[in-house]
Amino acid sequence: MTRLASKFWIQAYLARLQLANIQGFVVVHGDDSSGAVLVKINYLNGYAGIYQRSYDLMNEKRCWISLFDGDENKANEVIARQRSSDPDIWVVEVEDKLRRHLLNEEGLE
Repeated sequence: MTRLASKFWIQAYLARLQLANIQGFVVVHGDDSSGAVLVKINYLNGYAGIYQRSYDLMNEKRCWISLFDGDENKANEVIARQRSSDPDIWVVEVEDKLRRHLLNEEGLE
């Protein structure tokens, strides 16, 4: 199976967020073709969640897993640690009080 370039996936994701009237933007620009992607959901109340793409061995497919959920400052620390070990990583921040991120929708998995 061919892998979708990170930059192309992120552009499509941001367009999908915009159609749903959800604010999203790139905070860290990683490698265009193969950079891993972290999605930070800012709940706009001092808390945030972080999602990372993973591979589900049981179902043999890619999925999004929750990497962190809690205090936004600690979420930023988690992202900083990830960035220090992976300079090619992308970070997309989504701002939504209702915690919508659309990652579970078809085509974004």
